[in-house]
This record gives sequence, structure tokens and C-alpha cells, in this order.
Amino acid sequence: VASVVLVAAIALAIGFRSTDATPLEWLAAFALLVLFATALTWIAVGMGLASPNAEAASNSAMPLILLPLLSSAFTPVHSMPGWFQPIAQYQPFTPAIETLRGLLLGTEIGNNGWLAIAWCLGLAILGYLWSTAKFNADPK
Repeated sequence: VASVVLVAAIALAIGFRSTDATPLEWLAAFALLVLFATALTWIAVGMGLASPNAEAASNSAMPLILLPLLSSAFTPVHSMPGWFQPIAQYQPFTPAIETLRGLLLGTEIGNNGWLAIAWCLGLAILGYLWSTAKFNADPK
């Protein structure tokens, strides 16, 4: 929650403004970001616990950094090459980004809001179950 507040404060400090968003939409965007961060944190915890040592654990979540680059964060999915569009469309970052754009910038959300929540809940539950199973299985 603190990191989402910090990033939002920096975004506002450097000039991000949403003229169309209501306080309820800002709250929904904040909640989605917190839920998304929680989901990715649980996945990263599981990846770290599955790592053989501390050095590997520190780098195990690095592939997650590539996912925003493979999404609609920087370019619309429909403008990507045809073979790449399914990769960008069917991953967790695209519906989350499109939902945030819809909430804060007034673009069409469609079913991306529900997809983003489903991805977040699915990844959070998967990450939690994986992490707790790995933690409880370790004989440390």
C-alpha cells in the first residue's frame, strides 16, 4: 500500500492529472493497484522460496519485469503484429492497464475490469498456496 501511495504521489508531483476521474474511480484504481501488487508479491515470494540459494532468489522474479513490455502498456494491442497480439492480449498486465486507463483517463474498460480482478485473485491465491507449501515443506 505504501509503495502504491508513493508512486501515485510521484506521478501527481511530475504532472499526471485525471480530469475525468471521480473519487470513486480513483479509489477503484488504487484498490486495483494494491491487489495487483499483492498478487505479484505472492508470486515473487513463491519464486524466491523455490530458489536454491539467496543469490538465485534475488533474481528469480526478474522475468516478471518483462510482462509490462509485452502488454498494451506502451502500444495498443491492435497495432502489434498479428502473431504477437495473443501474447499481449492474454496476460495479466493488459487488462489491468486497460482498466486503469479506463478509470483514470475515461477510456472504455469493457470486460477488462473483471479480467484484471480475476487475474489478480488467481495469481494471489496461486502465489499464496505455492509460497506457504514451499515454506512449510522446507526442513529449516
